[in-house]
Amino acid sequence: MPRREDCLLRPVRDADLDLILRWRNSERIRANMFTDHVISEQEHFAWFERIKNEPVPLFLVFEYLRRPLGIVSITQIDRVNNRCMWGFYLGETDGPPECGLIMAYLGLAYIFKHLHIRKLCSEAFAFNQGSLRFHQKLGFAQEGVFVRHVLKNGSYQDVISFALFEEDWLPVQSLLAQSCFQETEER
Repeated sequence: MPRREDCLLRPVRDADLDLILRWRNSERIRANMFTDHVISEQEHFAWFERIKNEPVPLFLVFEYLRRPLGIVSITQIDRVNNRCMWGFYLGETDGPPECGLIMAYLGLAYIFKHLHIRKLCSEAFAFNQGSLRFHQKLGFAQEGVFVRHVLKNGSYQDVISFALFEEDWLPVQSLLAQSCFQETEER
């Protein structure tokens, strides 16, 4: 089981761009994304130019033992209603089995502790059973279904909407930390 000090979320850097583009364009990742076309280098670099000077990092690379393994993205921040959306994926598949859970745990801690978000929203295709179960494991509650909402592979797919409130995250976070790391820390 990984140690907490071996795991890190950090802002995306210039040096990460080729790796992130390779991840994002892989069939395994695109199969579960709403935007699933192959992204060109020009489109990818334009995205990075838009995000790199944000005052708060909203696209974070997950590292284990200094090796990038995945991405956590935070979008649609609404400070009036104190909510946002998130997304995530493991770009590499050969990390320890707990890496996905660790990445999510660190992302949730960042969103609730550092960004002071009240409500975190998420969406997943109804066919993505792994993502649906994962959100439930993290404490998210299903809020609704968008029926035939996104065109995917020639047909419209249902999308499940989830939410996790800060007050519901607080009791779950210590249990997740115990599942993620060798040592238990006070958070």
